[in-house]
Amino acid sequence: MKPETTAGLLYRAAALLTSLPWPWLRGVADGLAWAWRRLDARESQVARRNLQLAYPELLPSQREELHRRVLRTTARQALETLRFWTHPHADNLRCVQAIHGQAHFDEALAAGKGLIVAAPHFGNWELLNQWLSSRGPIAIVYAPPDSPVGDAFLLRVRSADNIRQVRAEGAAVRRLWKVLKDGGVTGILPDQQPKLGDGVFAPFFGVQALTMTLVSRLAERTGATVLFAWCERSGPDLAFELHLQPAPAAIADPEPVVAATALNAMVEHIARRDPAQYQWTYKRYTLRPAGSGEPNPYQPATRTEPVT
Repeated sequence: MKPETTAGLLYRAAALLTSLPWPWLRGVADGLAWAWRRLDARESQVARRNLQLAYPELLPSQREELHRRVLRTTARQALETLRFWTHPHADNLRCVQAIHGQAHFDEALAAGKGLIVAAPHFGNWELLNQWLSSRGPIAIVYAPPDSPVGDAFLLRVRSADNIRQVRAEGAAVRRLWKVLKDGGVTGILPDQQPKLGDGVFAPFFGVQALTMTLVSRLAERTGATVLFAWCERSGPDLAFELHLQPAPAAIADPEPVVAATALNAMVEHIARRDPAQYQWTYKRYTLRPAGSGEPNPYQPATRTEPVT
């Protein structure tokens, strides 16, 4: 069966599931979060280890409470996203109760020098994508899944007249550079771990993390405006507030480590608004600085707190 055919079947299954009322789906998500924790699933293990690294000052009991909240929010975000992917964008955007900083977005568009929207994995970034595409054409950078079916599914659910998806590989930089030089908009998830050689190490929650230089390189070379944006959950029933905030000037610094440090500091600032809404189930610290002797922190031998 072709990947596109299988992706179509998955889409129909997701549409059927998300036709249920949101309170029911929220209950399904909470049950999933309970199962992750009970079975100590991958999501539970990775989130716990990340919280150990990022919040060493917390008592173990405090981290465990945050861990519960993270898993519950992560599961709800997954069901929210399926719902947003399978419902009309116009209906989804009614979930945005308030927009903060839209003037920054409008001014950047009017300037005609290009706009880079840096959108961390916080809140619901898929709803943010839909809002951005409602304002005009946007090129979105994404890391394609290893599975051809997964890639076909993402291409389907994120497709819209104003969305152009750019694979984070090969000629991506040249394509984005052209979009920005033409005064267009591009969206980038700035907190994904790049490949070795495609980034630099900079502190993130006090731990050195391999950090992309794509945002800073594009900003420096094109003069485009950089805005950070996020769609923050403001209630349990599909209520969100959208935020747009100018990036610090150092984001375009020609020194890569300076720029990456500024980028990570901004992502951390956003994540600390409500730590449970950040994607702690992602292995952000897998690759370690050369010569540091540090092991991959997600290996079993490096975990220090038991499941409770």
